[in-house]
Amino acid sequence: MGETGARGAAGATGVTRAVSGASAVGAPRAAGAAAAVSAVGAAGAAGAMGLRERKKLRMYQDVSDVAITLFLQKGFERVSVAEVAAAAQISKPTLFRYFSSKEDLVLHRFADHEDEAARVVAARAPGESAVDALRRQFQAGIERSDPITGVNGDPHILAFHRLLYGTPSLVARLYEYLERSEDALTEALGGGLDARLAAGQIIAVQRILAQENWRRIADGEPVGDVRRDAVVAAESAFARLEAGLPRCV
Repeated sequence: MGETGARGAAGATGVTRAVSGASAVGAPRAAGAAAAVSAVGAAGAAGAMGLRERKKLRMYQDVSDVAITLFLQKGFERVSVAEVAAAAQISKPTLFRYFSSKEDLVLHRFADHEDEAARVVAARAPGESAVDALRRQFQAGIERSDPITGVNGDPHILAFHRLLYGTPSLVARLYEYLERSEDALTEALGGGLDARLAAGQIIAVQRILAQENWRRIADGEPVGDVRRDAVVAAESAFARLEAGLPRCV
């Protein structure tokens, strides 16, 4: 491999390491200390699993890492599933036993977090509104640079997001995950039309805030400036949600 190819491979490998511990709306956690924390948590979770479950989890992670490395090197559309399978040293049918689509090789990292908003609502303190619990969670994410909020300047995270948001089929698949998040949140809010309307607005607000933060950082704005503005924007957005949604929410 030439020097340029080696640099590209090293950069892509860095991305897969940075995103190997996923957060939600499931976005990958930051490299460095945050990734170390995520790795410790993953190790603890794996310790509670049986051998078969640990092997399955490792297969998901390893194959996804291989796929993302290839997608970043060559472009999502230019890499076939067969090429991913060959690079991961598994058969194509085996790959599809783990991943139902090519897009899920990237987006499976979000799957465990589809019901995160629902879990936050279910676990909120007595007397706390659902919107306030989710606002508190989002603001805490901004503070710790959780990629779910878009406030993260790590180049590996930015590369992952460029891959995700720059690939139409991945964006379309992401919306399927978001729809399932809405379904779970609807149930947590009690079900019915009012709950579904509220869930749709809440998930949309979180997505738009995160994408705006990511775009600004990707365009070169200082992370500190984006973080400061993100706190204000989130407070305003969640306050408007609180004022406009049914009181039961």
